[in-house]
Amino acid sequence: MRRSAIAVAAAISSASLVLAGCSKAEDNGDDGGSKAAADAATKSVVNASTEKGGTVTYAMSDVPDSFDPGNTYYAYMYNFSRLYARPLLTFKPAPGEKGNEIVPDLAESKGQSSDGGKTWTYKLRQGVKYEDGTEVTSADVKYAVERSNFARDVLSLGPNYFAQFLDGGDKYKGPYKDKSGKGLASIETPDKYTITFKLKQPFTDFDYLVTAPQTAPVPKAKDTGVDYTKKIVSSGSYKFQSYQEGKSVTLVRNPQWNAKTDPLRKQYPDKIVVNLKVNQATIDKDLMAGTTTVDLAGRGVDTQTQAQLLNNKDKKANTDNTYGGRLVYAALNTTVKPFDNVECRKAVQYAIDKVAVQTAQGGPVRGDIASTVLPPDVIGYQKFDSYATPGNKGDAAKAKEHLTACKQPKGFKTYISARSDRQQEVDAATAIIDSLKKVGINAEMKQYPSGKYFTDYAGVPAFAKKQNIGIMMMQWGADWPTGYGFLNQILNGKAISSSGNTNLSSFDNAEVNKLLDEAIQNPDESARNAAYAEVDKKTMDEAVIVPLTYFKVLLYRSPNATNVVSSAAWSGQYDALNLGTTKK
Repeated sequence: MRRSAIAVAAAISSASLVLAGCSKAEDNGDDGGSKAAADAATKSVVNASTEKGGTVTYAMSDVPDSFDPGNTYYAYMYNFSRLYARPLLTFKPAPGEKGNEIVPDLAESKGQSSDGGKTWTYKLRQGVKYEDGTEVTSADVKYAVERSNFARDVLSLGPNYFAQFLDGGDKYKGPYKDKSGKGLASIETPDKYTITFKLKQPFTDFDYLVTAPQTAPVPKAKDTGVDYTKKIVSSGSYKFQSYQEGKSVTLVRNPQWNAKTDPLRKQYPDKIVVNLKVNQATIDKDLMAGTTTVDLAGRGVDTQTQAQLLNNKDKKANTDNTYGGRLVYAALNTTVKPFDNVECRKAVQYAIDKVAVQTAQGGPVRGDIASTVLPPDVIGYQKFDSYATPGNKGDAAKAKEHLTACKQPKGFKTYISARSDRQQEVDAATAIIDSLKKVGINAEMKQYPSGKYFTDYAGVPAFAKKQNIGIMMMQWGADWPTGYGFLNQILNGKAISSSGNTNLSSFDNAEVNKLLDEAIQNPDESARNAAYAEVDKKTMDEAVIVPLTYFKVLLYRSPNATNVVSSAAWSGQYDALNLGTTKK
């Protein structure tokens, strides 16, 4: 979103990103990671190894939105799903900024563009097989895009870019309602290995779009709609051995995977296990003990663990503190009174003590104080602060001025939502509540689980309005590392949806919509970037988003993990493709 958020692609380090000096893991269970220094995985491959075997274990404090590659919008699931679902293109499994490079995956090469950027053609690698031995075809990719974008009443969790931009996409009802079986005419499959997308307008970032797992093939005969997650057919190097909803997932090697048709994956571990609904403190403890390899959500260790790591030289050497290309913010719901009045929204902008919020999240190691929608590590960023306050600690006098202007001089009552399993988010919301109380705004918190935050609660505009939720805690990462990839799904009025909505402010501004729509068609990169900066400024003028911090994450590098890289493409998370373990 790449909400994680899922996306999410951020520059992590300006250091030279080379593989030289990587430690070599020996197959003996020793702490090979201790040879590396802090932040090493943002610059090089840590504990590089070609050894096979063992089990890589993931853990998560909640559950993902979905393991279905066509029905997810978290960056960590975009990352993880590539183990069993191959998109047309993906991001290079490399450290730091190198991870932002697009490389061919299921396709042989990047897209061939024609018709001024309105037509994009991809050739599939021949001989790629599903776990049952049948060959992957272009028709399967076409079907995957159709089911993930045009059946929002069934699969509502992912973005809908293809529906927005494909010619005729506004009229197509999706494969579950399509009685003809022909599918959308603007996705052509002239042969088994060729797929062509015809757009209603030029889309200069289309190669980025097809990195989404929505382009991972799905055989139509095996699709069971929302229940597909129970029996996903693998096109990757691993397949599902077991799926226990809400409890665990186990992947094993896909015997039909062939390295000759896949230059990216290496199939190192024997097995990959995901344990769900594990207490975050337990996850941190297990990471340090080596019994867990990776925190699936990639949000970093909790505050208590953070202190242990940073105050211990040896433990700190196994950490990676990275920018995540994400913004932590509070969305002000324009459909809930009195936030339909821009002056009331401006009052909140001035009232919030951002230092208190930053402290609640864990301090500077968790993020720099923000003043813009675009983070500094996303193309198009320009530095400005429309609501500057002394020391970033809020300005009660200015807040009260705007409360008077919006005819709420004594303040008002509202609700603020946060994800119950994200303690830092809850703590940040608490700090906001304390700030608002000082100017007469009484905000009461409503907590919801992250796995359903967008499907059932904050991401359902009708629910949020009915519950009078005027402020919604949010964390957003770029869908891809351009201004459009970051901004469109949270600011374009066309992105508002009845469920799975990520434009939490329900912001529908004609000028902003036009800037975004026209920028993505413009072949002039500098003009596009200028437009994204203007979108940022207009959004802040309307005060619909309160930027809190430019997100940073503190990850612990498990001592048994091999081939560890913190990738800019996945919000600084560890790239999942070739992680291995020394623990056999």
